[in-house]
Amino acid sequence: MRETIIKNKVGFTGTQCGMTYRQKSSFEKLIKMIYISEFHHGDCVGADTEAQNIVKKESTAIAIHIHPPKDPSRRAFNKSDYIFEEKEYLERNHDIVDAANVLIATPKTFIEQQRSGTWATIRYARKMRKSIFIIKPDGAVAAE
Repeated sequence: MRETIIKNKVGFTGTQCGMTYRQKSSFEKLIKMIYISEFHHGDCVGADTEAQNIVKKESTAIAIHIHPPKDPSRRAFNKSDYIFEEKEYLERNHDIVDAANVLIATPKTFIEQQRSGTWATIRYARKMRKSIFIIKPDGAVAAE
């Protein structure tokens, strides 16, 4: 009998301030438990870059897909396998969720915020009924 391996297309959203040490640690552990074929992120400084570096350290076989913002002021210009058209933040965040079957989020706050791109992306993923892993600042992982 052949074993079926689910290849996950993972979207990522996180704060431009970067992940806490505990978020990074939990993210590393989480991605080792998920078979990732594609990793989609928004190419911003901070958590996007940190997450890509961790993913590439785990496996060079994972395809990196970048959904860049139109505003280059906070863009990291990471190397990737695929790069999409530059779009406004909200639109490109929706594209990241739409391209993925799993979203991993590393918000700056424990409590949901209304004026936060990371939390807005989580809300959109909920609306689209995606699997979501929220890694809180203390490293605790909540699965939805």
